[in-house]
Amino acid sequence: MAVKNVTIYDIAAEAGVSPATVSRVLTGSANVRQDKKSRIEELIQKYNFKPSAVARSLTDTRRKLIGIIAADVRNVFYADLYVACEIAADQLGYTILLLNSFGIREMEKKQLDKLVEQRVDAVIHLGGAADDVVTNQDYADHLNKVTGSIPVITTGKLDGTDCYRVQIDAVKALDLLLEHLVTNGNHRIALAGGRYDVVSTRVKYDRFMEKAKEYHLDVRPEYTDNWGSYNIFAGQQTMDRMFGQLQKKNIPVPEAVIAINDQTAAGVIRSIESHGYRIPEDISVVSYDNVDIAKVIEPNITSVDYDFDHFGKTIIETAVAAMDGKQTDRQQYIEPTLVIRRSSDYRRS
Repeated sequence: MAVKNVTIYDIAAEAGVSPATVSRVLTGSANVRQDKKSRIEELIQKYNFKPSAVARSLTDTRRKLIGIIAADVRNVFYADLYVACEIAADQLGYTILLLNSFGIREMEKKQLDKLVEQRVDAVIHLGGAADDVVTNQDYADHLNKVTGSIPVITTGKLDGTDCYRVQIDAVKALDLLLEHLVTNGNHRIALAGGRYDVVSTRVKYDRFMEKAKEYHLDVRPEYTDNWGSYNIFAGQQTMDRMFGQLQKKNIPVPEAVIAINDQTAAGVIRSIESHGYRIPEDISVVSYDNVDIAKVIEPNITSVDYDFDHFGKTIIETAVAAMDGKQTDRQQYIEPTLVIRRSSDYRRS
């Protein structure tokens, strides 16, 4: 016996998906994950639901529009990755709609809602909440309301969300730098910059402590410092503070410094040289991202490269595959490589 007054919106609410997702099941679209499809079909049978023509027409028409929420594209890392995404999207016939969140969680929610209102076909999360070591549950719940109808791809963590993840292999990135420095005879190695509440930074710091024991490095608390940011100023201030602590406690300066990114490394270099040390003869400097500043500053910086073109292409191809309902890996890692330059090209005796 049919249950009267049950609408497509009732089915969607009980299934935890959007009306458009229910409509796609009704019209036989492949763009619905099997678990969601099964849940919707059970409810349709439970209520003996007979859709109207309007309900069937709710199935979304592909707009060829992908939304990106970036923490801040003034950050060179996000700028380079965004451009790579835009190029890859254009090659597949998609347009990108970019919104910045500036790392403000409430703004991220607003920007997410704006993208949904614009009926984007997928959402890509670059930084911000995606980088939190501990995912904000309120934001995760808000995001899961979206993942029921469109795919969301993140470059970070976002625990408890139904996202696709395309991430840098931060563990291997650290391993590449440390192996290079140790091979060149460095055993007093410092870490500079970043924030401990950012997942990629935390992974690198934790991995460093793990590998330091394996390599029998001279590990001291004074060799690890951060200024809570990722820019040139933060790098210089972090290194200045480290030098101050080392001098105060009569501790030898490090033989090498791993900066959290190339911008930070530029500040680290400025500080090292202002204190009268030579790079790399006295102190080697290495970092991550391999953006333009690493190639033009003197000395050029040894840096981990992520191949942004491949990174962006993988993100976009994952989004399109998810839209098409194709089987695609929920977790993918971008393989890093090391580009050795003058800042660390020195072997200690």
